[in-house]
Amino acid sequence: MLNSLSGEVTDRPPFWLMRQAGRYLPEYREIRAKAGNFLDLCYNPELAEEVTLQPLRRYGMDAAILFADILLIPHALGQPLAYREGEGPVLDPIRSAKELGKLDVADIHKTLDPVYETVGRLSQSIPKDCTLIGFAGAPWTVATYMVEGRGSKDYANIKNWAYSDPAGFGTLMDILVEATIEYLLKQVEAGAEVVQLFDTWAGVLPDDEFRKWAIEPTKRIVEGLHTQHPDLPVIGFPKGVGGNIIDFVRETGVTAVSLDTGTPLDWAAREVQSLVPVQGNLDPMLLVTGGAAMEERIVQIRETLGKKPFIFNLGHGIVPQTPPENVARLAEIIRGS
Repeated sequence: MLNSLSGEVTDRPPFWLMRQAGRYLPEYREIRAKAGNFLDLCYNPELAEEVTLQPLRRYGMDAAILFADILLIPHALGQPLAYREGEGPVLDPIRSAKELGKLDVADIHKTLDPVYETVGRLSQSIPKDCTLIGFAGAPWTVATYMVEGRGSKDYANIKNWAYSDPAGFGTLMDILVEATIEYLLKQVEAGAEVVQLFDTWAGVLPDDEFRKWAIEPTKRIVEGLHTQHPDLPVIGFPKGVGGNIIDFVRETGVTAVSLDTGTPLDWAAREVQSLVPVQGNLDPMLLVTGGAAMEERIVQIRETLGKKPFIFNLGHGIVPQTPPENVARLAEIIRGS
């Protein structure tokens, strides 16, 4: 994976899968039941290490990604957070600049220290030829949960704040940029070799706001990381942004970019891979379906993107109903076995 990120075309593409540790694996569900709630699992280094290692044992991915969650930063800033069955994450929303005083920006690490311990443990326990990925949510996506209080269909509250009070909303984004830099630097110090920024909801922004709230914060984070670690590979994932991904790549300074499922392969090979290595982009639902449809698409993605630096992945995360045997078949095809 590190060779691909440095611009090398490898004999076969390295592969890993977003959410490769998770509910589709029975061994994960066993650990999850023991852990208590989801946050307890994220903050338990021994258990978080174990669930990170589980897919590697089954499938031999070329990278391990830290088991954590993008909402640990708002939790570390003091925003109440709970994960409810059938609802997902629920936070006490912050919807104006005057409410930013609820956040404690003094020391996020007292909450996040267990995460760094997990990274340190993984740096010793993953296979030597496996790359360790740290990650964080990008500020816009993290802010959507902080402001909406949960997942959203229309993003009305966050857009209203960003449009009506850009200075006040910018203060929240500044807090998240600085916290994200600190968080990722600590992960790198603990042993992460690559970091990925997940901007899952970047695609809901119009182009002018995309530059302001997705490109600029990511650029600041990349610069902050590279000030201390100039050679650190940073993968950006601005999901659903269409052609705006070109400006994202050119302006943020990311090392590579992850493509969502809707990105046309030929266009990506021509327009995006001429700029940076790419990662992606099998539809997670094809991994559920399996069979000939999945296999044909895997081969098509490899043939189209494999002529230039490329990392095979999904266009978003594995879904819980994914049959583990389909992931095993994907691994076989990538390895050519």
